[in-house]
Amino acid sequence: MKFGLRLIGYLGDARELVRLAILGEQAGFDFVWFPHDTFMGNTWAITSAVASHTSRIRIGSVGTNPYTTNPAEIATYVATLDQLSSGRAVLGLGLHTEKMVEWTGIDASDYLVRTREATEIIRALLRGEVVDYQGEAFQWTEQCYLRFKPYRDEVPIYVCAFGAEYLAMSGAIGDGSLPMITPPESADYMVSTIADGAREAGRDPAEVDIAGCGWLSLSRNRGEATEVLRQMVAYFGPYLEEPALATIGLTAKDFHTIGKLVEEGHYEQAAGLVTDEMTDLAIRGTPADVIRRIESIADMGITQVNLGGPLGPDPDEAIRLMGEEVIPYFR
Repeated sequence: MKFGLRLIGYLGDARELVRLAILGEQAGFDFVWFPHDTFMGNTWAITSAVASHTSRIRIGSVGTNPYTTNPAEIATYVATLDQLSSGRAVLGLGLHTEKMVEWTGIDASDYLVRTREATEIIRALLRGEVVDYQGEAFQWTEQCYLRFKPYRDEVPIYVCAFGAEYLAMSGAIGDGSLPMITPPESADYMVSTIADGAREAGRDPAEVDIAGCGWLSLSRNRGEATEVLRQMVAYFGPYLEEPALATIGLTAKDFHTIGKLVEEGHYEQAAGLVTDEMTDLAIRGTPADVIRRIESIADMGITQVNLGGPLGPDPDEAIRLMGEEVIPYFR
């Protein structure tokens, strides 16, 4: 099992996220990921700073979408990050929901085509090719090529996806896949769908690093670990897939009122409606609790557990406990 630390903007400003990334490397995490969410802190600036302050951990974005960011910009970003980090860059390309892109008035309904074409384009640019590309979503000319030499001509691309067809495509074209496993029990559905896509494309599913994105709340105090999750669940719960929610007996309808309150900006009121059952969307509790949940998703076929969310009531303590007790257990 590989371990990824996913640092979201709610944990602090850019300097704080860089500091937590450094702690993650010291704790033994293999990857540090930063969500490239619309209107949140800029992932490209933060990952560049992390590259300059770490030496081992691999660094990447989650959900860099080919709508608000053109493949030309994405390719130059990841190639530059790879130079700064001496070959430690990874790219999480795609979407976990089209809704945040559509806030900006962009129609994101062609995300399957657009993600596939963007993946092809970025790989070709990194290989040093002239990308005279004529696709459905992108039409490029013979002037489209990198004007500098990348550190590597292949950077791993993990496809962020949701829904059966998109997940299957991530298995067909990705070096890795970044499905949301909220709740962890949904990992079995995610893994089987991704593996089916790989097989249909003539690939061995074992070639795909399935990096399940889960929420973490880790503490010596199980009650405090549960309480700190409520705001996270309120904000993101309404975007989760029905098949995933169903694995712990929830439905999208359960989040309808919460979602309306969040849309209206009533975040505290929305968090107050989050039940204990809803906090089961996360990997939460003591180190022993977290180990048991990670063991279960490993048995389902997750090969990298990508832990984000609040991390715990005290993020520093959560990262330390991961490094002292959880990660060594799996090593």
